[in-house]
Amino acid sequence: MQERVIVGIDVGTTKICVLVGELDRDGKLNIVGVGTCPSQGLRRGVVVNIEETVTSIAAALDRAERLSGKKITSAYVGIAGSHISSENSKGFVAISPKNRDIEQNDISRAFEVARAIAIPANRELIHVIPRGYVVDGQEGIKNPIGMSGFRLEVEAHIITGSVSSMHNLIKCVHKAHVEIEDLVLEPLASGDAVLEEGETDLGVALVDIGGGTTDVAVYTDGAIWHTIVLPVGGNLITSDIAIGLRLPVGVAEELKITYGHCDPSAIDEDDMIDLSQFMPDCDDLVPRKLLAEIIQARVDEIFCMVHEEIKKSGYDGLLPAGVVITGGTAELPGILELAGQVLDLPARIGSPLGLHGLADSINRPAYSTAVGLLLWGLSNTSLLMEEEPIDVNVEDDENNLVSRFGRWLRAFIP
Repeated sequence: MQERVIVGIDVGTTKICVLVGELDRDGKLNIVGVGTCPSQGLRRGVVVNIEETVTSIAAALDRAERLSGKKITSAYVGIAGSHISSENSKGFVAISPKNRDIEQNDISRAFEVARAIAIPANRELIHVIPRGYVVDGQEGIKNPIGMSGFRLEVEAHIITGSVSSMHNLIKCVHKAHVEIEDLVLEPLASGDAVLEEGETDLGVALVDIGGGTTDVAVYTDGAIWHTIVLPVGGNLITSDIAIGLRLPVGVAEELKITYGHCDPSAIDEDDMIDLSQFMPDCDDLVPRKLLAEIIQARVDEIFCMVHEEIKKSGYDGLLPAGVVITGGTAELPGILELAGQVLDLPARIGSPLGLHGLADSINRPAYSTAVGLLLWGLSNTSLLMEEEPIDVNVEDDENNLVSRFGRWLRAFIP
């Protein structure tokens, strides 16, 4: 196997993260480059200033290239934002009477029927993900190829996004001189990085709390069932601190990172924070318990919103594997216990594991999405070696949609 470079770009609200992975001759993915940069030009996962976003992406790319010694020309790019929506759909087809054995063409036809839902002109298809197959009423089939039957059914999870939001992100990546291998919904990427196979089989909720959004994905029977991107995240916690303590936003962010906690009861009454370490001209003291109370209130609200989404999925109380918390905000002390209380589920923190190369620098929840994008690329390596990267033409909606769907379909057909 030839060595191949795979790149993931997590375009987040608070930071841009670029990871460079090299697939060696033994098929092992080594992290050889990391580039991060504070994100400018995005709000709640959506581009609001193209030039600022391009500058941020370019800076992160430059750092990753310098560390890895690789020229980055294409990448898997994460997409999020409250414009994302999803639904489950089914497709039915009859099997040819000449040959009752199911072939790949039959699966392709079933997918075409499943994706033939009414998509408004202002929305575009991102993913069509198979949940499972049914042959002549027999459910739970993972790979129907070669089976005999009269009727094939596929159940698919369909994810769409706003055309304008998607195209603005695409423009930014192209302006940074990078072609897009694929746009990947961020909670799906994070799930690849932190979820275990047994968890998705039993039933688990992934909650990725980033700076501008909270991504929720519910998995059952080894497949995705429900996805949503909530327009709340760590930035709101920072804003609450800034308002509640009358501090600059930058200082509020430093306070959150350095002294933040989600459980006020774990903080002593006389534990004070000296603000002079952040603002030399200020000698005020802030009770750390007060800081924790502000943080707890907002994180509690976020988990309440997550709980409502789990209820909407129809799996409230039916997720034996519980909830996995990841993303930068998951690094707040006390968040695990708060999640368990609000969601009434067993909870754990999800960090990307099993990495090679520069693993120590990215083995944190904040890097789950970026690592997942690399794993997404790794899972499609055999396909990608036969194809050129997707040149997403923002002026050609139809070709863009078809090319992405074709890649997805080929990648998922057993």
